[in-house]
Amino acid sequence: MSFFDERADRPGRTTRRAAPPRGPSTDRQTLLYRRLVGGGVAFVILLLLVLGIKSCRDSARRDAFKNYVRDVAAIVQGSDSESKNLFAVLQRPGGQGQVQLQNAINGYESDATQLVDRAKGTSHPDEVSTAQRYFVEVLELRRDGIAHIAQQLRTALSGQGGQDAVGRVATQMQLFLASDVLYSQRFLPNLDRPLKKEGLLGQVAVPRTRFLPDLQWVRPITVARSLKGLGAATGPSGPIAPGLHGTALVGVTARPGGQQLSQSGATSITITAKLAFDVNVQNGGTNAERDVVVQLSIVGAGRPIVREQTIPSIAAGTQKVVTIPLAATPPLGRPVTIRVNVKPVPGEKKLDNNRASYPAIFTR
Repeated sequence: MSFFDERADRPGRTTRRAAPPRGPSTDRQTLLYRRLVGGGVAFVILLLLVLGIKSCRDSARRDAFKNYVRDVAAIVQGSDSESKNLFAVLQRPGGQGQVQLQNAINGYESDATQLVDRAKGTSHPDEVSTAQRYFVEVLELRRDGIAHIAQQLRTALSGQGGQDAVGRVATQMQLFLASDVLYSQRFLPNLDRPLKKEGLLGQVAVPRTRFLPDLQWVRPITVARSLKGLGAATGPSGPIAPGLHGTALVGVTARPGGQQLSQSGATSITITAKLAFDVNVQNGGTNAERDVVVQLSIVGAGRPIVREQTIPSIAAGTQKVVTIPLAATPPLGRPVTIRVNVKPVPGEKKLDNNRASYPAIFTR
């Protein structure tokens, strides 16, 4: 057998490749379904998130409306209380003297100023911005009316020039009437409309107010009748006592910080809730003086702030300190002038030592 025959008789060899392992395969339809399900779940989550945020914002806005109405109601209650007290004093002065009556009305002016400051600082939704502006104007009218009455009251109760002062007091009553009209005809409509739009008009109690109890108060005869008895009982009697009459301003100190005001340089005064000024007044005459009026004003930046207090009596040759609370918030960080004036007493001729001006700046 030849070599070639032998090789031909051998069986041939074949090479086989191992088949790749087969795993589970995902068809196109299943993949698309899964994507749709995933997208739907994401959309639902996003929708719930948006609805949740909107619900929170709506709830916060409704709470802001309710809080504003509640704040307004509290301020209105304070203003109504001022009206009740003011006209109770004017209608029934009773046994009060001029000094007690003057101090009482000065106190009402201070309270009215605080209400204005509270109203200005009241947070409110943008939808009631117009109503808020009218609300502040209402309280400013009432504050100004009380302030002007306080300024005219001393003259109205005196014998000289009293009739003209009574007329001016009656004129200031028109400020109270204007505040009532502004509240009912401007503030309330501009508050009711946003409340109705939010569906809150039936859920909140919108306060009503009326400062002037009777239209008769705008008539000078009504004011004169109310003050007649008091003026006759405690007005000036007889001629001015002989001898020297005169008062002088000794100095002014800011409380509670204790800063002594100076005319030569600006005094830095820290604003606090109990900010007031102690004014030291001397009676340089030979007679005891009664009902000495001390006026303090802050001018030079923003709306002037004017306050008055009365010293019931000062013996001859002595000094007395009267405390004048500021109540209103003065301009912050701006140069101002604090003017203090001791108003002349009957028979006083030398007036150059009754007043002084002090530069100052108020800080936090």
